[in-house]
Amino acid sequence: MTARARLGKEFCWGERYAGRRFALWGWMLGIGILGVGLADPAGGPLLAGETEKSSAPESGSVHPAAQHKNASATCAESPPPAPSPKAAEDPHAWKALFDGKTLKGWKAPQFGGEGKVEVKDGQIILHAGETMTGIVYEGKLPTTNYELELEGKRINGSDFFATTTFPVGDSHVSFVTGGWGGTVIGISCVDWRDASDNPTSAFREFKNNQWYKFRIRVTDARIQVWIDGDPVVDLPRKGYKFSVRAECDPCRPLGIASWCTTGAVRNIRLRLLKPEEVKQAAEEN
Repeated sequence: MTARARLGKEFCWGERYAGRRFALWGWMLGIGILGVGLADPAGGPLLAGETEKSSAPESGSVHPAAQHKNASATCAESPPPAPSPKAAEDPHAWKALFDGKTLKGWKAPQFGGEGKVEVKDGQIILHAGETMTGIVYEGKLPTTNYELELEGKRINGSDFFATTTFPVGDSHVSFVTGGWGGTVIGISCVDWRDASDNPTSAFREFKNNQWYKFRIRVTDARIQVWIDGDPVVDLPRKGYKFSVRAECDPCRPLGIASWCTTGAVRNIRLRLLKPEEVKQAAEEN
């Protein structure tokens, strides 16, 4: 082969080789571009069947990183939520009138010759005086359709130890606990007659140092009293006039007293009656 022919042959081969090389580079470059195009915004390749996601946020949307930043700023800048309003108290629930520790809400009236009043071991002790010793409540009170409860005991002596004065409409009465020698109970006064001489008069024995529960209910229709769950007074209001004896006048509107006797009271509480209870009392009249 002549030198010229060999040179031509080498040129043609080199031209074909160069063409193939350029084609290979182009193919590799295309693969690289395709790989970049198929990668997700986070840098990982898309799986089979997935569609390409645009790296630009949609109109009106916020990038996740921006959302996280905004949320953090909102949490940092927003004030703590306001506490929910306190649920309204049930007006028919029992309300304690004595906290068991102090005479808060109460005062000791001056009867003349009264004994000492003190709080001890969750009870109010009414020490014997020459006449009466007692306490009177200074808070607001209903005058009808309510119920009052307390526990009382006679520590020593022989007369009433927890006589309770309470409102009945525009008037007041007292429920006597063991007066006139220690056994008379009843309402003072009914038609100006005291507990020893009116339709509510009764006799009951009280032992010293024993607690008794007194429950008093006043409705528009009647006055009722229970001792340890036993009904002892059930008097219609209609047709009667009510008042208190002069000695108990300082106990109005709500007071508890002893007469020449040391007594104690505790667990004093009050509640308004429910409408159905008021209705039932009226129907029983």
